[in-house]
Amino acid sequence: MVKLGSSANDFSLRDTDGNTVSLSDFKADTLVVIFTCNHCPYAKAVEDRLIILGNDYQDKADFVLISSNEVENYPDDTPEKMAERHAEKNYPFPYLFDETQEVAKAYGAVCTPDIFLYDSDRKLRYRGRLDDNWKEPENVTREELRMALDAVLSGNQIDFDQVPSMGCNIKWK
Repeated sequence: MVKLGSSANDFSLRDTDGNTVSLSDFKADTLVVIFTCNHCPYAKAVEDRLIILGNDYQDKADFVLISSNEVENYPDDTPEKMAERHAEKNYPFPYLFDETQEVAKAYGAVCTPDIFLYDSDRKLRYRGRLDDNWKEPENVTREELRMALDAVLSGNQIDFDQVPSMGCNIKWK
């Protein structure tokens, strides 16, 4: 796993509208980078919760979704399907396609969803799961990404164990 305190890696990827988005485009004091995809049941299960979180923190944190899956064997993850999902779900954040998979490799992403939280210096402060129950949102008792965001935004340390994300492995070429 990437070590806490590591710097965010630069990227320049196309979003679902064909625009190029780079790390430097994000100006908020915190940045949440989430490697995800359309087809993974884990990613689908937390998608609505991520949208709520993105909306809740819209003025405090930037969020970006990145899909790095190879698409020949996973056609649900093509840029066209990503654009459909982005529009259908009305994502409050960009959804980028990492065709070469270099960004996922640089970040050390391994699954979908894989979540990275960076502070204003773009240093990694949290790498873990969204919450404590990916499958049953009604049974969530700890919203860990929200807790991490609140700690970083208030200038505090994250004072709980960071549990790695669980999900489908990234589909490498």
